[in-house]
Amino acid sequence: MSDPDGTRRRPRVRALAAAAALTLVAPMAACGSGDDGGVPTINLYYPPEQNLQKVVDNCNAAAQGRYRIAYRVLPRQADDQRVQMVRRLAAQDPGMDVLGLDVTWTQEFASADWILEWTGQDKAEVEQGTLAGPLETARYQDKLFAAPKNTNVQLLWYRKDLVPEPPKSWDQMISAAQRLKQQGKPYQVLTMGAQYEGLVVLYNTLAESAGGHILSDDGKRAVMDEGTVRALEQLQRFATSGVTSPSFSNATEDPVRLEFQSGNGAFQVNWPFVYPAMQEANPELAKQVTWARVPGIDENTPSKVTIGGVNMAVSAYSEHPAESFEAAKCIRNAENQKFSAINDGVPPTIERIYADPEMTEAYPMKETILEELKEPATRPLTPAYQSISTVMSAMLSPPSAIDPQRTADELRGAIADALESKGVLP
Repeated sequence: MSDPDGTRRRPRVRALAAAAALTLVAPMAACGSGDDGGVPTINLYYPPEQNLQKVVDNCNAAAQGRYRIAYRVLPRQADDQRVQMVRRLAAQDPGMDVLGLDVTWTQEFASADWILEWTGQDKAEVEQGTLAGPLETARYQDKLFAAPKNTNVQLLWYRKDLVPEPPKSWDQMISAAQRLKQQGKPYQVLTMGAQYEGLVVLYNTLAESAGGHILSDDGKRAVMDEGTVRALEQLQRFATSGVTSPSFSNATEDPVRLEFQSGNGAFQVNWPFVYPAMQEANPELAKQVTWARVPGIDENTPSKVTIGGVNMAVSAYSEHPAESFEAAKCIRNAENQKFSAINDGVPPTIERIYADPEMTEAYPMKETILEELKEPATRPLTPAYQSISTVMSAMLSPPSAIDPQRTADELRGAIADALESKGVLP
């Protein structure tokens, strides 16, 4: 969290910023890229981020009057963000300049020719020092179409007063939870199982951890191989093990956080935003909570955890593309990524930032985050991802009803059909 002058407050106050960031939705201006007294306006369409305006102000100062960035806050929900941008880009709206894209949308927008390729020195600056996993999400057909601004990855959060050592596999975690249950102690393994993107993220992590392939390497063919079947077996076993919350099949990120925070769980698989929130809401419990890498399918094989985040792209219809590339580079440069990480809790994509001493207070779990980011799982990289995610979440829900081989066969057919649709207008 930050004061208006940019000075840092106590870390526990960042929970308030996180909560505010989840609810902040500024009115969407219907504006073009018009000039302001001869100065080009660069419209930045970006998800709600509590302190991003400070970054924009810094970049406007650095531009020295050559252009002015205007932050247009997108809706809170990712689906609503996508719908708004897709409709305006399909209409070739010249008021779109710099776009904050969910990491799963870059391929769709690139294949539709809605965003410009990063080339030359701009490309070199983005690639320098950026973690490989986030960078992979910004490419389409071996070309760079976006600049990773922040990333994200889930961790295993567990009660060290109940669990002496973190489990290395999901089966180990289930067994530990069952023992706690028999002892009458808090035992639940809490994570997201509702029919939405969070369930797809959970399954993708399991599939990648099992060495599975949902799509072929070129993203053009549905595979659903043996590793993905093992992941379905693991997900179904977990859902029927008696250690999940009764609300598992309806659970999303924030309710999961709240349930763990209330003391019901022994384990939680969730994003890092839960850390400052718990310090604020239940500081006594927070003293007993620590973190580890998400468990794998096999105890001797580290997990591969699905990454999230935001990529910055330049609209193909921008009237000021050169200034837009410059603005995007400024917003995601190392100094501003560090500011956003410390003040808004969004993990950086530039690796060297994690070694900065200022990161230690804001991110005591930074080494585990970086460890996962160096060997990450990405969701299927394809222009048809939105359609694939929709059919996957439907077929995986509820997880307790999964019939591994049959579900894999059905998913293969449904994903093949979704691939034919490519990017679909809402």
